[in-house]
Amino acid sequence: MNDVGGHDHPGQEDAATAIPQEPETVALQIGARVEVCRPLRYLKTSDPMPMLRPPDLVDPGEVGTVTAIRMMGQVSVRFRRGSFLINSDDLKLC
Repeated sequence: MNDVGGHDHPGQEDAATAIPQEPETVALQIGARVEVCRPLRYLKTSDPMPMLRPPDLVDPGEVGTVTAIRMMGQVSVRFRRGSFLINSDDLKLC
């Protein structure tokens, strides 16, 4: 016999009690070495007057150094071909 709000099957959770998995966030610091973990659609320079640049200036897997932490998840990273603003979700620590 089932009670109202009871479980039909043992080990089954209610949708209201399931805890959603949060994506891993990386705590970046200035000077940290980071790697681009996916192909980028475009690059934005980290100059005082940013410009859009083609994405082939930084290869996926290329390692750079964090030079500044900006607002809204943007990180300034120096690579061999320049410094670019990259979303922190597109980076991983080396």
